[in-house]
Amino acid sequence: MHVIDLRSDTVTKPTPAMRKAMAEAEVGDDVYAEDPTVNRLQRTLAERAGFESGLFMPSGSMSNLVALTTHTERGQEVIAPEGAHIYNHELAGMAAVGGLIPRLVPAPAGVPAVEAVRAAIHRDARHHAPTGLVTLENTHNGGGGTVVPLEVSRAVVKLAHDEGLPVHLDGARAFNAATALGADIAEVCAGFDSVSICLSKGLGAPVGSVLLGSEEFLTRAHRYRKLLGGGMRQAGVLAAAGLVALETMPQRLHEDHARARRLAEGLVGLPGVELDLASVQTNMVFLGVADAAAFGQRCAQQGLRVNVWGPQRVRLVLHHQVSDEDVDRALEVLHAQLRPAATA
Repeated sequence: MHVIDLRSDTVTKPTPAMRKAMAEAEVGDDVYAEDPTVNRLQRTLAERAGFESGLFMPSGSMSNLVALTTHTERGQEVIAPEGAHIYNHELAGMAAVGGLIPRLVPAPAGVPAVEAVRAAIHRDARHHAPTGLVTLENTHNGGGGTVVPLEVSRAVVKLAHDEGLPVHLDGARAFNAATALGADIAEVCAGFDSVSICLSKGLGAPVGSVLLGSEEFLTRAHRYRKLLGGGMRQAGVLAAAGLVALETMPQRLHEDHARARRLAEGLVGLPGVELDLASVQTNMVFLGVADAAAFGQRCAQQGLRVNVWGPQRVRLVLHHQVSDEDVDRALEVLHAQLRPAATA
């Protein structure tokens, strides 16, 4: 049986070009900053996104946590949009490791109002944990892969800087955001003090994220990467795949977005499913169903793997190893599973 895996864009296998680059990669000890392929990856992405430097990490969660701990002091608050990945899906790392408290602000479709961010800032340390950092997430995973408009990012960054606060962007899928906005990746990242970009999601590399920032910031961040076990030594074999991903994948992300839209349009209005078509802005489709776990099991039996996101929520993620024919088959399976649910 041909299996269509829509659980995440992290499930992709390395392309032949990535495997070739990995096999031929020139390597050194990255903890000593002597791996030439890692150094090239860090420099390439930093220049492309408009930063002084980059630091290669094993994962997006580590990259975010290193950023949070580098920017702040223990006992401070971190402002984040509701539903943020750093709050919901990173195992309370900011609290357990960084001694930080999240301060969530309302964020319809993942986009917070500037006034909501302003109202969340605590300046009086006598009665409140002081604000140490403001964060955004673009695209916003929990919102459905939704995009934060450039004008909102700019306004939040300006507000934070006016308040003397640093701003971090969880840009795990920042290239998807750039594609949806019709903007350059440097525009999406502009003004932020640090940005974490994943290579292993929409870009299809097997492993890794890069934390971007100033030379001074990343010098301090290097300590936290080591503290968390992120010194990978001869990591050029992984960075090589990331370089191929940067060279070949951003320009084709619109294909994933188009397939997500076609999938969503094939399901919207179907009895037994809730679907907000307005939230389908990039490569994700979220469905509301009566029993997500049972629904996921039935789909898997028909060769379609989906992500059970909650008791009544399912996520479908398109990626470069999903074809138009796969979307057709996915629609067949989903229709077959949803129609009986509506009449049961």
